[in-house]
Amino acid sequence: MTRQERHLLWLLAAVQFANLVDFMILMPLGPELIQRFGISAAGFGAMVSVYTLASAVMGLLGVLWLDRWDRKHAFLLLLAGFVAATISCGLAPSASWLLLSRTVAGASAGLMSAVVMAILADRVPAERRGRAIGTVMSSYGLSAVGGVPLGLSIASQWGWRAPFLAISALAGVLWLLAWRLLPAVDQHLATPRQKGSAAPLWAPGLALGWGLTFSVVFAGFLLIPYLSTFMVGNLGLRLSDLPWVYLCGGAATLFSSRLIGHLADRHGPPRVLGILLVATVGPFLLFTHLTAAPKALVAAVFVLFMTLTSARAIPTIALITARVPPALRGRYLAVNMAASDGASGLAAWTSGLFISATQDGALHGFGRMGLLAASVSLVALCILWVLGRSAVPERAAHT
Repeated sequence: MTRQERHLLWLLAAVQFANLVDFMILMPLGPELIQRFGISAAGFGAMVSVYTLASAVMGLLGVLWLDRWDRKHAFLLLLAGFVAATISCGLAPSASWLLLSRTVAGASAGLMSAVVMAILADRVPAERRGRAIGTVMSSYGLSAVGGVPLGLSIASQWGWRAPFLAISALAGVLWLLAWRLLPAVDQHLATPRQKGSAAPLWAPGLALGWGLTFSVVFAGFLLIPYLSTFMVGNLGLRLSDLPWVYLCGGAATLFSSRLIGHLADRHGPPRVLGILLVATVGPFLLFTHLTAAPKALVAAVFVLFMTLTSARAIPTIALITARVPPALRGRYLAVNMAASDGASGLAAWTSGLFISATQDGALHGFGRMGLLAASVSLVALCILWVLGRSAVPERAAHT
């Protein structure tokens, strides 16, 4: 990997870090925001969900324009929107203002993530792309290990507005670095455009990639939103234990991301993804059928669950970016981001229909969701097999 590639990857990873911390920091601030603005639990839930819903809608709208611009210009525009929206969150005088600001932040951040992956795919050759994606996605683990705890520490010292202002300051610095250091990413504009160029975007061989992303994310988010409740209500952990358990999971994810990327480069994304889809069936079933157990055992199973589940995204992205022609890549990844956001929201809603909580906080039906998550993972494996039998677009084979 060249020095220029490394600098590019760390810049993109830092942007994703700011994006993820901005998304995650709102949830632990919930009690204070509910009290300060006098909103209901449902109203706060709307503030959380509007972020991903706006991201999904913006991803679909990105089909109309995203590949018509230099990716650097699109990236800078979306990052500027993210900075402005996050500043607005920190200055929000009312709940409605904060809700609107979260909507704009989600719309900017979701499409920006698609542009990040498009830039990565355009600038890094296919034989090193898995490791590059793993490097950028290590920001997920870093945000859990350091970003959110640091943000909460800032909030405890200077109030709930301070984390949003700190995130916007970091993102502003990253905007300046991207404007100064990021080269033009416009090779896709040199590809001759055919009349009706939108048609190939919906070709079956490409649409299967969206189905693969949807099923991979859907399986994980059937369980992820309810993990903390299950660990406290069913497995005997205390609320004070959760930060340490999640810290262990985030640290494991941080160190495993680059390893999974390296394996994807060495053995091919389809093979690595297939192994991970099969390997996650065990933790899905094991974790959701655990009974009260020592904290160390629960933490160990949780770390295994989070490491394998989060790792599946790396070969998935490496696989689909290799199959999409550069001229379609930005729009394709925008729809792929919409599929991911839609899957996470739909999965959480689906689990809510089948899970109930007792008065003491225990969850009933979580084991059934583990069975469903395992089944959806096997469906994803079938989609992967069909995808492997379909032809790779000729232009994508040379990227």
